[in-house]
Amino acid sequence: MRSRKALLLPFILVLTAGTSRRQALTVATANDNRKPAGILRDGVLAISLDATTATWHPDGDSLPGLNVEAFAESGKAPSAPGPLIRVLQGTTIRARITNRLPGDTLTVLFPGKIGGAGKTGNDSLVLAPGEGGELVMRAVRPGNYAYRAYGRTAMDKSFRIRGLLGGAIVVDSGPRTNDRVMVLLATSDRMTSTGTPDRTREVLGINGRSWPHTERLKAQVGDTLRWRIINLSPSVHPMHLHGVYYTVEDFDGPNITPARAARGRLVVTERMTPFTTMTMSWVPERAGNWLFHCHFQDHAMPHRALGEANVSASSRTHHADHAQTGMGGIVMGIEATARGATVRSHEGKPRRLIRLVAMKDIGLPDSLMSFRFVPEENGRGLPQARQGTSPPLDLIRGQPVSIRVVNQLGEPLSVHWHGIELESYFDGVAGFSGIGARLAPLIAPGDSFNVFITPPRSGTFLYHSHVAEPRHHRAGLIGVLIVRDAPLSDTAAEHVFLLKSSRGSGDDDAREINGEANPDTIVVRAGKTYRFRIANLSVGTPNATVNLTTRGSGVPPTGLDTTLVNWRPLAKDGADLPLSKRTMIPATQVVSIGETYDFEIAPSARGMMWLEVFAPARRVVTVRVPLRVE
Repeated sequence: MRSRKALLLPFILVLTAGTSRRQALTVATANDNRKPAGILRDGVLAISLDATTATWHPDGDSLPGLNVEAFAESGKAPSAPGPLIRVLQGTTIRARITNRLPGDTLTVLFPGKIGGAGKTGNDSLVLAPGEGGELVMRAVRPGNYAYRAYGRTAMDKSFRIRGLLGGAIVVDSGPRTNDRVMVLLATSDRMTSTGTPDRTREVLGINGRSWPHTERLKAQVGDTLRWRIINLSPSVHPMHLHGVYYTVEDFDGPNITPARAARGRLVVTERMTPFTTMTMSWVPERAGNWLFHCHFQDHAMPHRALGEANVSASSRTHHADHAQTGMGGIVMGIEATARGATVRSHEGKPRRLIRLVAMKDIGLPDSLMSFRFVPEENGRGLPQARQGTSPPLDLIRGQPVSIRVVNQLGEPLSVHWHGIELESYFDGVAGFSGIGARLAPLIAPGDSFNVFITPPRSGTFLYHSHVAEPRHHRAGLIGVLIVRDAPLSDTAAEHVFLLKSSRGSGDDDAREINGEANPDTIVVRAGKTYRFRIANLSVGTPNATVNLTTRGSGVPPTGLDTTLVNWRPLAKDGADLPLSKRTMIPATQVVSIGETYDFEIAPSARGMMWLEVFAPARRVVTVRVPLRVE
């Protein structure tokens, strides 16, 4: 890589600064990342980028926008995200960048990995206001990358990006495939009241739009869809696909472990840390409408002030078209149409009947509001859960089941069957899930809705409310759904751990396990093998780290943790891991929102262990379960 700088004429800077104060800012166009920028000639892509200020309209051009920093291809309007750089392997990229922001020096980063094996870190330019420079690199390593820029403010140094100053880079190994590039965006906006800044809100989107204004993707049943996802934000996004698994073909970015870089993983939710990239593929198996979204609750809701309570009046609002009015941010909708395919029929088999009653525990203050699902079968109650949480549901693979969801909450309800491969109409997104004009409704107070499921595979899944999610999830309308090959003969041989946010706290961290802030001691036997099913449906802990340790203090170590025991990974999101991945490893795992993991443990000696949830951002253990080995 080579770099050189050139100072723009001073009068250009003065003219730009003077006119920007008097005239309205240029509107940043939404970039769907279909058309590459620059000019390709004789194996060299030349592109010229200007860092400038623009108005971004994530909610459509007819609604008010916000002023942000963004890149523009020279001579063209700025875009959100910045112009796509896409080249064939072996192409030389010659990028000229000019800082047209008055008053701040920019650091521009391009990933060094593009240059091939042994290349690490970033290649950079430091550009004073009005200054330009050039980066030259040969695209040796195929993959997905991001370029970005940030200034010298404290926030810039922390976030490593200013506004929307960034874009995607794709290096193809061969002729371009029929794929899509999707860039995840996040920035902050100072809201005003009576003309005075008073609050900050987080504004998020995909390819320049926020749901429900994001692009609607079209597909046919049986199509193979291939998407390149670039997280061009300082936030963590656990990306969840409704109704079907997807395959992680490639995962890259800063601080990636070998396990996360492994290709061919089947998931329904994948945690994308800041500035990571992913290539994913999936095949719609049934006709209908499906969602792909960030499962961090705040990132899939309409824009709101940062720090606004999740139990605010706005989060209590219910509309029949919840998908359009109750969701926002990083959400993409996909419509899959039939291609002569039919949904597998199980009408010849007897159908198991379960009644799932959503109820409210009365006599509690709003600060300790408790909702829960109570299952019944053949007129008798199934195993119950304590206040503020719901019990696991046990199903059998291949056995048809009818679940009648009965709403006794006194407010509307919708339920999503998370990770289960099922018919679209039952997916639980009111006003969106469905086929054609037949869309899933909200379940009105006192009403019910029948869900028909025939689980095609065994594993650990989830079920949860899909309306007023932060409030409902904190109150307890979440549970683990377990599909087995046969009824469990030894109930003591497995344990379920559901991470959730507390009812009595505004803290979004996972501070309860199975509804308990101080869980009771679990007794296990030395020499016996156990299955641990771990799931996270907390409101806002995308980096919850679960450890199984012999450390009794509850204080996390400052260095290498030598107190971890070993466990064997078995499954992720209900999909069995290949045998090559089922090896004993130290018992630590990040379990993001909407993920499930299965592990096998076999304690060999008597003593005490603790299953603990560690919040990395705060460096505290938020909740732990004692396990006594006898």
